[in-house]
Amino acid sequence: MSETPILWIVTLAAAALTLWRSRRYIAALAQAPGASRFDQPWRRLEGVAIAVGLHRKMLRKPLSGILHALIFVSFFVLFTVTIEAFGSRLFPGFSLTPIGGDSWIALLQDLFAVLMLLGLGLAVYQRYVLKPARFRGSSGSDAAIIYVLILLIVSSLLTEAGARIVGGADASWRPVASLVADLLSALDVPAHPAERIAYWIHVGAILAFLIYIPGSKHRHMFLAAPNIYFRNLEPAGTAPAVPSERENPGVASLAQFDWKQQLDLLSCTECGRCQAVCPAYASGLPLSPKMLITDMRDALANDASGLLVGGVIAEETLWACTTCRACMEACPVEIEHLPKIIDMRRHLVDEGHVSPMLQDALTNLTRLGNSMGKPSKMRARWTKELGFPVKDARSEPVDVLWFVGDYASYDPRVQDVTRKVAELFTAAGVDFGILFDAERNSGNDVRRAGEEGLFETLAQSNIDAIRECSFNRIVTTDPHSLNALKNDYRHFGAEFEVLHYTALLAELIAAGKLDITPAGGALVTYHDPCYLGRYNGGFDAPRDLIRAAGYTLHDMPRCRENSFCCGAGGGRIWQGDDGVKERPSENRIREALDLGVGIFVVACPKDKVMYTAATDALGVAGQLKVVDVAELISLREAPAAEGYDRVEGGAING
Repeated sequence: MSETPILWIVTLAAAALTLWRSRRYIAALAQAPGASRFDQPWRRLEGVAIAVGLHRKMLRKPLSGILHALIFVSFFVLFTVTIEAFGSRLFPGFSLTPIGGDSWIALLQDLFAVLMLLGLGLAVYQRYVLKPARFRGSSGSDAAIIYVLILLIVSSLLTEAGARIVGGADASWRPVASLVADLLSALDVPAHPAERIAYWIHVGAILAFLIYIPGSKHRHMFLAAPNIYFRNLEPAGTAPAVPSERENPGVASLAQFDWKQQLDLLSCTECGRCQAVCPAYASGLPLSPKMLITDMRDALANDASGLLVGGVIAEETLWACTTCRACMEACPVEIEHLPKIIDMRRHLVDEGHVSPMLQDALTNLTRLGNSMGKPSKMRARWTKELGFPVKDARSEPVDVLWFVGDYASYDPRVQDVTRKVAELFTAAGVDFGILFDAERNSGNDVRRAGEEGLFETLAQSNIDAIRECSFNRIVTTDPHSLNALKNDYRHFGAEFEVLHYTALLAELIAAGKLDITPAGGALVTYHDPCYLGRYNGGFDAPRDLIRAAGYTLHDMPRCRENSFCCGAGGGRIWQGDDGVKERPSENRIREALDLGVGIFVVACPKDKVMYTAATDALGVAGQLKVVDVAELISLREAPAAEGYDRVEGGAING
């Protein structure tokens, strides 16, 4: 019997089996709610080219990036072998090479077969010798099966080519296959049987690979590029809006997630990069972003309509998240962890499954507009210790409307910083005012804790108050408020120009409006707040201020977009420490201590609170002083505005 019919039969059977093994995933995606992810096609293609073609995120871990690049590029070159293997038998006369012999294609196949084996060897070395902690929880057997299949595919193609050379084929374009041919000759292996056996091993391994893929994490070979293409193009700081067609705010089953959120689950590579950067996971809480995704992925194959929250995903897992977005920043295939967590939290809130401490904070926010339970009239009490009045932006026009934020307004550990910022603004001649008791919590963390209704109430109250004022732009002390005002409020049609106070101070210094006295070059380190840096790209202004103030900056290993969260975001600051082995803030302070610096600089009121508490808890307050950027700045001269007292600056001694 001719081999061609046999090849047709096994190929069609393998394709049918592959489709059958994919049926549940295909059905789930087909039945999922819609998602608007088809806009800006050129921007989407550019993102795919950068992520896939340049391996931008993959190369952040050099070994992983290099071995993956070797395998990835080799796959495309060696796919020509697959085309030849099937095409030449299924369609007689088909060939990728010129009539009469091999060509440069054969040379590429030989060379990239070696590179594929090199990449495979590095992958084995990484997984079984180095054993990165981020692989914990990933399927080791899945990886081993793929490694074996790749080895069979590559070794069989080289053996087949070598056997052809033994049988008299041209060897001039195949240096590696020639070496295999020499080995076969030395072992006295018959050329024709060896070629046939190698061919069928090659074809069988390819078809086995195809059949195995639907149930493997290596689906990402086919799904990663589409998942990256359909990534969210909204600003990073925008939380997912509740779809209008949804009966309840939250998601109770996998079937309620739209097709892109479900595609995320199927695209996961189990690389563990998200797990490695997660502050909740590092602190011992029951959240691994990787396992969150893979647990939902496995459930999707079984019953997408089954119990999700409290079933597939434990409530404690969801409440552990700080919404720092490090997982999404690290993911090379653009999986969106946070929208899923927020949607599931919305379901918990809707069902009343909220911890007592979080419930107390939400109750205070509902009644008083702040989580501390303080009267609104006390919000601007910090201004009374200033030597000058602060304008009420509700009653007179201002150039800059200052949205102060809860912790900057109420917390005694932060109020001195707030006053210092006011003094700096005044010294620079900034025409600013505040909302006084009309200001409410921005709702940033309320929304990410899943209380969508309360967020809308707080947001609308602030928007109404802001719209009653006459101003040119908004400045805020709090990165969380910055994010809500700049990004989330757009859902209500409110678009404002919003700056962090460090950006405004840097602008004033650059314009020569704030004359400062540089310090003596003391060594400091700086913590990038999640909502200023990773969410809104505010990396440079705080660093510019540190240098302008005369300090020498030593960045921490985890900095800028890779900064490690303090642990306060997403409502975590309103919850207890049950189950925490080491607070994220303490982990961060230990990292700073290893640098040998004496000053830990922050640019967020919550960071001031969290890291001050961390240095006290670790007993290192005498070694490492937690200082806000504004506190570093010492004014050379601060001429008082008419009718105001002179502003005195005070540098922090390093």
